[in-house]
Amino acid sequence: MIARMWEVRAARGGFDELLSWVIDEALPALEVLPSHVSSEVFSSTDLRIVVISKWRTSPAALPEPPANLVARSPHVWDFTPVDR
Repeated sequence: MIARMWEVRAARGGFDELLSWVIDEALPALEVLPSHVSSEVFSSTDLRIVVISKWRTSPAALPEPPANLVARSPHVWDFTPVDR
């Protein structure tokens, strides 16, 4: 299992539209892929949106968000579970 964390900061005035883009366009494109297990979306008061998706194998990338909606390019990290 691989967990991918995707984080982006919205441009001022673009948060609601960016969140809608993530939920209505970006995630549906990933959720139909055979290796996709699940996805969760989180938001913060400082205009950040985080998507944590879980994959059986190599994670697929979210599409690039509309440039006018973001304050900076998304950051992406992959994680694997730790046995404890």
